[in-house]
Amino acid sequence: MIGIRYASLACASMLMVVASSVVAAADAASPGMTKQALAPTHYTDWPRIHPRTKTDPQLDARVHDIVAQMSLAQKIGQMTQAEIKSITPDQVRQFYIGSVLNGGGSWPQGNKHASVADWLALADRYYDASMAVDSPVKVPVIWGTDAVHGDSNVFGATLFPHNIGLGAAHDPDLIRQIGAATARAVRATGVDWAFAPTLAVAQNVRWGRSYESFSNYGPLVRAYARAYVTGLQGNFGDANVMATAKHFIGDGATANGTDQGVAKVSRLDMINVHGAGYYGALEAGVLSVMASYNSWDDAADGVDYHKMSGARALLTGALKDKMGFPGFIVSDWNAIGQLPGCSNASCPQAINAGIDMVMVPDDWQAFIANTTRQVKDGVIPMTRIDDAVSRIVRAKLVMGAFAKRPSQRAGAGDANLLQDRALARRAVRESLVLLKNNHDVLPLKRGSRVLVVGKSADAIANQVGGWSLTWQGTDNGNADFPHATSVLAGIRKADGTAQVTYRATTEGVDPKSFDAIIAVIGETPYAETMGDIIPSATLRHSDRYPEDLAVLKAAAASGKPVVTVFLSGRPLFVNDLLNLSDAFVAAWLPGSEGDGIADLLFAGKDGKPAFDFTGTLAMPWPGAPCPYAASDDKAASWLFARGYGLRYADQHSVPMLPTHAEVTTCASTSTLPIFHTLAQSPFALYLGAGSGGHDVHAVGADLNAAIEWPAVHPVISLRTVQVNTQQDAKAVTWHEPGRFFAQSPQPTNLMPLVATHAALQFDVVIGTPARSPVKIYMGCGDDCVRAVDVTGLFAAYAPGKRRSVSLPLQCFIKPGADLAHVDVPFGVLASPPFSAAFANVRIVAGAGNGADAACPETAHR
Repeated sequence: MIGIRYASLACASMLMVVASSVVAAADAASPGMTKQALAPTHYTDWPRIHPRTKTDPQLDARVHDIVAQMSLAQKIGQMTQAEIKSITPDQVRQFYIGSVLNGGGSWPQGNKHASVADWLALADRYYDASMAVDSPVKVPVIWGTDAVHGDSNVFGATLFPHNIGLGAAHDPDLIRQIGAATARAVRATGVDWAFAPTLAVAQNVRWGRSYESFSNYGPLVRAYARAYVTGLQGNFGDANVMATAKHFIGDGATANGTDQGVAKVSRLDMINVHGAGYYGALEAGVLSVMASYNSWDDAADGVDYHKMSGARALLTGALKDKMGFPGFIVSDWNAIGQLPGCSNASCPQAINAGIDMVMVPDDWQAFIANTTRQVKDGVIPMTRIDDAVSRIVRAKLVMGAFAKRPSQRAGAGDANLLQDRALARRAVRESLVLLKNNHDVLPLKRGSRVLVVGKSADAIANQVGGWSLTWQGTDNGNADFPHATSVLAGIRKADGTAQVTYRATTEGVDPKSFDAIIAVIGETPYAETMGDIIPSATLRHSDRYPEDLAVLKAAAASGKPVVTVFLSGRPLFVNDLLNLSDAFVAAWLPGSEGDGIADLLFAGKDGKPAFDFTGTLAMPWPGAPCPYAASDDKAASWLFARGYGLRYADQHSVPMLPTHAEVTTCASTSTLPIFHTLAQSPFALYLGAGSGGHDVHAVGADLNAAIEWPAVHPVISLRTVQVNTQQDAKAVTWHEPGRFFAQSPQPTNLMPLVATHAALQFDVVIGTPARSPVKIYMGCGDDCVRAVDVTGLFAAYAPGKRRSVSLPLQCFIKPGADLAHVDVPFGVLASPPFSAAFANVRIVAGAGNGADAACPETAHR
């Protein structure tokens, strides 16, 4: 472990860690990691990486022999990866499919509680089908899954702490063991490919995937990448799976931490910071790399690489040619559809750039047909196809996919291999970081009378986070994790059930009658996109979860010692919560073993600590609501440096901290997000009958919702589809006159945005063209509507093609009226026949002056 404990500087009654401490923390060493191993690199170009496995001429000859016997149909089939919900085993045989995957929240027969036997049976069916092709050469299908913190899609599997917590452990050997345990669990289900580890070096915790990053420090990510890949792949015995280094490259570097956004960093930063994890993974012999959704604009060198899936200079030039990566590159979920001139089913640009296998979950048949035609027409060279297929076949040979069907491997079908609870419990203990322990409140004495409060104490879904059974980690309850222990259950086991009382809040109980109060609070589950914190919002946790502040205020008012266990996917501004706590533990997203937290909260039976805190921050902790704002004093933005973490013996008191209550926003609002995959707070989506009134239906936050409203004689039907990224749009069909709209409980004053020449922007795909008027409207209370007729605009759009719409806010303003009290910033009023999918709805400052912005009609009341 990193043993450094930085005594922070008290200045003007504030605890701040100076910038020099942040730098010093990065050089700290731990067992298995020397200072040299953790030193930053200073490459001037992409380095040549030498993997632990050597070149094998016999293997290369076998690959050449196999590929030479394959037809074009077989080769393109090998380059295709389809989702299990969209392809049958017989179709795998018929189209020579190279790989299948199950996305987050996808299970055999759609059964969330599918057994190990169910998974294995389906794996055998896919494998057998792939080996039953009518061809002299038969290449087995492989199955990929997002096993990102254990076998996290499978009911009953042990879930390890998410990467941000593992980074705090600073223990590569622990990571290797977790990789090996994950591989055993995945193999037991018959699956042979894990889409892990994520090697993002996250620089801005606004990013909703920050918890998938081990650290914001590249050398630590490099050491962990080497260990994780070694654990997963091993020597490719029956208990190993193929690893994936993802997402290449710069996903943790995007401006404002925007998911799938634009990285605006220099070439040297991309090479030395964000490339670090890939060097470790390649050193360990990783066989697959996943291309990232993000773009990279190297403004310093005047080079815009655009989307990674089409960046030949990086996929082929840097990764394959310069770094010497011998494996294959797979695209992310429908990522090819984001490239200009491409769709989800057609993208020769991506293949020519270096994508070898295309993740095309649903449109795989059209993709095969299009790619076949593009090869025959010479758009994609045959040499590129042969290179891609050779890389895929080589990986399959190395991983032993040709040798046995899934059920013939040792451990196949063994449900016990889903579990490694002791290892997970150890990982939890090592990941916890003690930020505050005033008056030596911790460890608590066993047998103390303890009141446990907080929404997350008995909510396993909150402690496991996203990518847990479902994509976002939502729609889960404790019953979905049968072999897990909640934080509350762990406390009861450690202290004795009779000594522990639980209430979500302090209502109905007298906190003063207890020896101590443990508050378990924090974020609720999220994953990519939905977890992003918009640039204008502060990082203050209480802004998004005021109930946590309320429960801590009530606990602190009792005068009893308050111990806060904070569950989160990132460091956040929590000065107000720290002030109300005597002890404060950053527990991250610890996974399924709540016992690991209780191990450190209570002393042993002899009164002495049975364990001590050893975790230290792998990312700095913010001391200001807007730590990324431009400032002459960068150090003042950070409360605790990377490398900070207390032990019981440390004599260190955290003083009262400024809460900066006056800071309610981080920047002048340049964008007002309304709908992006989900409705953006404070807005919610609704369906309504007719042109007005209160006959409405709330859509809710279920990503997979398919709604027909009302159930009898529906006015509108709605389903979730993809327009730009996975599940990011709502497809709406009108059966009767009605409305689809976003509304907030309180009106918003849009006039400041009007002054910036802002525009309402959204993406649309027309399904069924309208024969009656279609209007985009804004609402400002009962009987107050500002509408723009877009009938002619939409009529010019070809059905099935994505178009971007930009309507200046000025279009919605009638002389003598304004947009000062808008509760519906976006609504669609239409009649049948009409259907369309809407995505990425927002109001953008300055966009009204854009070349694509125009008023189709005069707004009217």
